Amino acid sequence: MSEEPTGHLVAILGGGVMGSGIAALVLGHGIPVVVVDVDEETLEDARARIMHQLRHAQLMGVLPAGRTPGQLVTTVALPNVVEATAVIEAVTESPEVKAKVLTEASAAVRPGTPLITNTSGIPISELAAWTERPEELLGTHFMNPPYLIEMVEVSRGPQTSEATVEALVALLTALNRRSVLVQDAPGFVTSRLLHPMINTAARIVGEGTATVEAVDELMEGCLGHPTGPLRTADMIGLDNLADSLAALYERTGAEECKPCDLLLAKVRDGELGRKSGRGFYAYGKE
Repeated sequence: MSEEPTGHLVAILGGGVMGSGIAALVLGHGIPVVVVDVDEETLEDARARIMHQLRHAQLMGVLPAGRTPGQLVTTVALPNVVEATAVIEAVTESPEVKAKVLTEASAAVRPGTPLITNTSGIPISELAAWTERPEELLGTHFMNPPYLIEMVEVSRGPQTSEATVEALVALLTALNRRSVLVQDAPGFVTSRLLHPMINTAARIVGEGTATVEAVDELMEGCLGHPTGPLRTADMIGLDNLADSLAALYERTGAEECKPCDLLLAKVRDGELGRKSGRGFYAYGKE
């Protein structure tokens, strides 16, 4: 039986797709988790999603063998995160929403607690302005699903302290994740490369050049993309992708980041990807 990790208590703000995936990863490594969301109905959905992903990860053998899962607590009261040794914000990719949550979390936690924003593109320097201790804020970009993808992009803001970086790396090490540190910028590295590519793929489909299936098959078979950009988009969530692209476009002015018409139409129609049962592909409900 593997050794139980000690000393960690992770608070996760937001129990959506990414928040629940991160929670499943942390719990699977024997670390207790507190998930905070807006109401009990949302938390009930989050608990079901987390346990489903935890079981899936256990069946796939991607968690430490013999490790007893950590305890899961859910709450609507953000002050309940005061005892956390790290706080991971995983709410929607909206600067206004993230700013509100980070402001409240920064006031609730004890000094010295890393405040980690799981943003896919909003610069850390912007979000740091909403925290009481900007030196304790930094970014992670877990890929979906977090329990399957071992590498995590870590983005350091201009005010982030070395102690905060070291604390995050120690947590990721306890989760058997590999981290790559990059500097602050809109989209950092992964989103700045991937999201415009997905947007271009959707634009090609919208223009009638190729079907969804043809685009993904060509990217997989010719260029080695593991799942195809449009199937990847469905995993991310088309609403999350559109928000991230809009944030990139606002900050860079790059036309390839402007969400294309097909992507926006799917979001308006509620076709958000795997989580809604339909996106670029159709899925059964989980």
